[in-house]
Amino acid sequence: MVYNTLSKKRQHYPSCYAMSFYLSLSIKISMNIFWLMMMLFSMLVLLITNPSAMLEEMIGASTSALSLVVELCAVYVVWLGFIELIDASGLAEKLAKLLRPLIKKIFKVDNEETQKLIALNLSANMLGVGNASTPLGIKAVSALDDHTGKANFAMIMLIVINATSIQLLPTTVIGLRASAGSSAPADIILPTLIVTVTTTVIGILLVHGIEKLRKKIKERKK
Repeated sequence: MVYNTLSKKRQHYPSCYAMSFYLSLSIKISMNIFWLMMMLFSMLVLLITNPSAMLEEMIGASTSALSLVVELCAVYVVWLGFIELIDASGLAEKLAKLLRPLIKKIFKVDNEETQKLIALNLSANMLGVGNASTPLGIKAVSALDDHTGKANFAMIMLIVINATSIQLLPTTVIGLRASAGSSAPADIILPTLIVTVTTTVIGILLVHGIEKLRKKIKERKK
């Protein structure tokens, strides 16, 4: 039954799915070409300026990248586990209820499950765990999808808030600073909070303002 429903949706929006697939594929290919050209150009410059250092630099860069990945894994394991505990303990529902009036006003959404997904997505972003919030954001966008083939108001609002993203605890950036040897990796918390709150408020106001303007233009055309 689920398969048949999905099949009908795919048949109803074939051009939309094809366009999304080819767009994502072209972006991926373009980025791969870009990074390949950057790497080849860097190697060429190094071969001309200091050939003996090329192998040493490549090995050093690989070692640094691997070390950074391991250190960031520890940060993400902690916060992903924390988010999983929040969901398993029922705190996610309580968090959704706490944020429900705000989510309902900002996103204009009444569905409780959707509100829960949005609340978890925003919470993960506030903790600075962007990769952990991505699956939750995808689920929230899927729940907000009205199957018209176009991004609606709530979907646009979620994308904007994820892009501006209030950072109560920028764990990823703190982890990067700590791995780079910063003596005070957490001293960016206050500046980051001020900047992200400002950009989030501006983003919300702009989305609401543009939506009102769009409705007025639509009414005039009618």
